[in-house]
Amino acid sequence: MSSSPGIRIGTRGSPLALAQTEVLKRALLAVAPGLACDATVIKTTGDRQSEQGITSVGKDIFVKEIEEALLAGAIDLAVHSLKDLPVRLPDGLLIGAVLPREDVRDVFCSREGRNLNELAAGARVATGSLRREAQLKRVYGHLQFVPIRGNVDTRLRKIREGEADGAVLARAGLVRLGLESAITEILPLEVCLPAPGQGAIGVEARGVDRETLALLERVHHADSGRAVTAERKFLEGLGGGCRTPIAAYALVDKEEIRLHGFVGEAAGGRFVTGTLSGALSDPEALGTRLAEQLLSHGAADLLPARP
Repeated sequence: MSSSPGIRIGTRGSPLALAQTEVLKRALLAVAPGLACDATVIKTTGDRQSEQGITSVGKDIFVKEIEEALLAGAIDLAVHSLKDLPVRLPDGLLIGAVLPREDVRDVFCSREGRNLNELAAGARVATGSLRREAQLKRVYGHLQFVPIRGNVDTRLRKIREGEADGAVLARAGLVRLGLESAITEILPLEVCLPAPGQGAIGVEARGVDRETLALLERVHHADSGRAVTAERKFLEGLGGGCRTPIAAYALVDKEEIRLHGFVGEAAGGRFVTGTLSGALSDPEALGTRLAEQLLSHGAADLLPARP
């Protein structure tokens, strides 16, 4: 933390990123009343390339410049949608806190108020996610899935303007933006598992900044942290990213974690799923074991060849 009173929070400038920054500010003020929390908006490559698909450029386009500012000491911590944070962080940085997780489910936002199963054959459903597309094609193969980019409000505007019949989005973002009224249908986890870390806010800090890490420890939500750790370790074990349809959801239940995983083809054909339970004390081992299980059951054939 800087020597001056207060803490500097690095964030993207999208409405959702700013809303998540406010969630973090409230959490910090609850444990440290009077703390000055100053937000620094940092424009990332992903913000500048707003119409380029994430599958063609990678997740780090949303975090690279923020992480550089953090390493340089220009900010004290960074707030992220955890699903956008690559599993391998730059040397010197770590996730100092995970805030209480929102609903992990995906939702359908329809232009005409229809559910997915009410759409006519060939209707256009927009999504920027291969993960969503691969899973939904298993159930809704009669629909046409088309790409979409932009912030949440931009995607909703594009739907209203007729670019597609509806869009699939994360419920957590809509809730944080107060846009729940746009939701037509909440998709069951049995139909569409979320991205690893979906619904969670991650706070990144420097490993040597013990003062900031001690503060973040006071706002860290242990069960949310365990769940996303298992999911991210599963993703890391597969060696996958945004170019491969990979989904995971970990549920913390009493003294164990139950982890569900999915690996599929972008075309929506073959897929492999699995579920394992493990000790609450070692979410990383659980994520690794499920990744190994799915790889041995055919997921390796669905993933890009490793260099």
